[in-house]
Amino acid sequence: MKTRALPLLIAAATSMAVLAACSGGTKAGSGGGSGGSKTLTLASIDQGSVEDVVKAFEKANPGVKVRYTTSGADQYQQQIRTQLSSGTAPDVMSVWPGNGNPGATYVLARPGYLRDLSDRHWAARMPEAIKSVAQYEGKTYTAVFGQNGIGAVYNEQALAKAGLTPPDTWTKLLDFCRAAKAKGTPAFALGNQDNWVTQLVQYALVATTVYGDDRDFDEKMQAGQATFAKSPWLTALDKYVTMERTGCFQKDPLGTNYEASQGLAATGRTLGIIQGNWVIALLEAKNPKGRFTLRALPATDDPSKTLIPAAAGAGYGVNAKAKNEELALKFVDFVMSPEGMNLFVKKQGGLPSLSDTGFVANPSLAELSGYIEAGRTVPFMDQLWPNAKVQQTMLSGLQEIFSDQSTPKKLLAEMDADYRAGS
Repeated sequence: MKTRALPLLIAAATSMAVLAACSGGTKAGSGGGSGGSKTLTLASIDQGSVEDVVKAFEKANPGVKVRYTTSGADQYQQQIRTQLSSGTAPDVMSVWPGNGNPGATYVLARPGYLRDLSDRHWAARMPEAIKSVAQYEGKTYTAVFGQNGIGAVYNEQALAKAGLTPPDTWTKLLDFCRAAKAKGTPAFALGNQDNWVTQLVQYALVATTVYGDDRDFDEKMQAGQATFAKSPWLTALDKYVTMERTGCFQKDPLGTNYEASQGLAATGRTLGIIQGNWVIALLEAKNPKGRFTLRALPATDDPSKTLIPAAAGAGYGVNAKAKNEELALKFVDFVMSPEGMNLFVKKQGGLPSLSDTGFVANPSLAELSGYIEAGRTVPFMDQLWPNAKVQQTMLSGLQEIFSDQSTPKKLLAEMDADYRAGS
């Protein structure tokens, strides 16, 4: 799934993750000699946000210098494994949650490249949904400081004009779509011309239909005890198709790209858009006077069972062979402190991974914050898949379903085949 800057999929968030991680280029950081107890080396994909964190860390630790580079995700992923295997990797490095790319937690922890961080004071306090993708074989390896969620982002002025309110059940959602269509303003913009967008509605529905009754579904998949095709994944995909046939989206989602879908929702030509919270800033840029609010997308008629997909963003890991382990641990602890965490998420437009940082979220994210604090979230689904091929098959398959070239059962069978292929 991509984030605000677009080039990453959710899995690399991650994909997708996260929000400033996708810009290219390399930038030298603060000076200092090579090595030594007062020098920390750092490689980061958080270009545009890590700079302020480094400055604050150095200020809090007089005499310490951080030598850092920032680079785009694609470039970084190509380099980090080579550096780790050759012994030239920095003390601290960006690490994605879960699995599915060369810089992900499972991929780097499995061969022993990362130091176990389970003994840090913040490790046990991470929410379960984040712990599951920050750990490998029960040990914590990634300091995840932020998270993002997927839901229905409503244009408040457009809702008021239509005289409608956000639905909280599946039946009400379909009624909402019918009423919106009858008023000439479709409920949601959908930019499925960009294939990464196709997954967002699906993930929002799967969160409740699959994990609402079975929080252990991923473990069952990994153990070969469950499949996509013979699970409520099929229910969710059928509901996605039902939404399309009911008229929940504008005409021709496949002919609408992400940029154009933003314009529809921002200007009130649709009542909203099903996206990640990162889209709110983009909508506000297109309509500075607009008010936009993220709500959970219902998938059943029991609001108490509704869950929201909330993804852990890219965090930081410590090189198992760090030349300055003490300072490296001090840095990741700072990243997970209220000061460090809030600096990051404020710049990136997300939410902190810990709930007691004092961070004041934008009112548009109040419901997402509440779901996170209540533990009513699940990771973005691809973060726990064994390889990136599963997601790619899903993205192209969803486009084929929208063009009547495939079916839900066929797509899920193809995803099962890719899943069984392993890493």
